[in-house]
Amino acid sequence: MVSIKSQSEIALMREAGKILAKVHEELKDAIRPGMSTLDIDRLGEKIIRGYGCIPSFLNYNGYPASICVSVNDEVVHGIPHKDHILYEGDIVSLDAGVIYKGYHADAARTYGVGKISDEAAKLIEVTKQSFFEGIKMAKDGNHLHDISNAIADYCESFGYGVVRDLVGHGIGKNLHEDPQIPNFHQRRRGIKLQKGMTLAIEPMVNAGTYEVAWLDDDWTVVSDDGSLSAHYENTILITDGEPEILTIL
Repeated sequence: MVSIKSQSEIALMREAGKILAKVHEELKDAIRPGMSTLDIDRLGEKIIRGYGCIPSFLNYNGYPASICVSVNDEVVHGIPHKDHILYEGDIVSLDAGVIYKGYHADAARTYGVGKISDEAAKLIEVTKQSFFEGIKMAKDGNHLHDISNAIADYCESFGYGVVRDLVGHGIGKNLHEDPQIPNFHQRRRGIKLQKGMTLAIEPMVNAGTYEVAWLDDDWTVVSDDGSLSAHYENTILITDGEPEILTIL
């Protein structure tokens, strides 16, 4: 069942989203060649707790870190490690969530480490823009899969593979709520969107195939052909007009 948030709940989620946006900005400024993915995780947790929040991901279903740090062909859920070092030219996806007074916000970004290739920069930009193409359809009275199809149309026009094994989701008191939100083409229209719904929309896009595989840690998802992958996510609110992005400053 998809929950409709009250004004008081929306106010708390706005604050959670604002804090998470600040977390991402601080992490973005910190990324540099030579740091480890564990360095990012430790810094991220420190920042989140410094804002009086709890990391959404830490120990969630057994996930052992506060920030999902995924490098190059890693799509999502990369586990931070002291020996996983970032190098010039890498791209790194950071997926983070915060709990503020019992309510979650969830957002992801992909960043370049130092100078990156034109190919990598284009993938990051297309993935980000696909989110914005999708939320053009995120309006009261439209259908959920209007968002899915808009994201897919945009990404596939560049020849990219939109990951199908992982999807976006509703969000609120729980990190993952109904509905599931695919980023790939759907035949069915999906539920009708209503004012007060809060959704985490998160295209995950590979430079090559849409197919993915799980590593032996049972968490880290990689592109099946080893191609680069990018991730962009925000928590949004359906309103009676344009959607409100809660996780952008």
